[in-house]
Amino acid sequence: MRPIKRLKKIRIHREGTQTLIISFIILLTITVILYWSIGCRWFFYIPAVIGLFVFFTIVNFFRCPIRMFGANTQKIVVAPADGRIVVVEEVDEHDYFHDRRMMISIFMSIFNVHANWYPVDGIVKKVTHSNGRYMKAWLPKASSDNERSMIIIETPEGMEIMVRQVAGAVARRIVTYAEEREDCYIDEHLGFIKLGSRVDVYLPLDSEILVNMGQLTMGNQTVIAKLK
Repeated sequence: MRPIKRLKKIRIHREGTQTLIISFIILLTITVILYWSIGCRWFFYIPAVIGLFVFFTIVNFFRCPIRMFGANTQKIVVAPADGRIVVVEEVDEHDYFHDRRMMISIFMSIFNVHANWYPVDGIVKKVTHSNGRYMKAWLPKASSDNERSMIIIETPEGMEIMVRQVAGAVARRIVTYAEEREDCYIDEHLGFIKLGSRVDVYLPLDSEILVNMGQLTMGNQTVIAKLK
């Protein structure tokens, strides 16, 4: 496998560039119009402050901290997203494996970093995207009924895991960078979900689970499991 690609120091995720430019132009236009149309100039500061708050809230949505795992990645599964663990259970997986798997789900709120990372080193075996509904992401049926992308990764030891990006009630755009037959590594971005949602990871049943329900995770930092 090729050496890992080191990420450049990105502060704002590339998926947010167009949104931020459009938002800035709209908010600036509104602010200028209000400045010249409001007779009482001190009153102008109220919409100006509101506009700044809205803009920096959007900037916060698209922040992209640079994180390196910095440890041995052999048989390690790291959290693919920031958020909170909402599912740790054995489930029937019907889309690819057609058997029992350990499922770990991380719910991302609109305040979390929305970039997604690869949870393991390996080779991307399959990538699919399915349209669907936009139920609240923490609901159990969101994994099977909502818009979602499925990424199958084979680790260097020959084990297969699934990563599923799931859209929610607010997030309605899933971006997946994974491409079939390409190498992938911990520390690299798998994709992006705008405004939050959830990411599911399906592991072999004998995996050692290292997180609990309700635990907070940090993408590309928190070790969620160890493969046997």
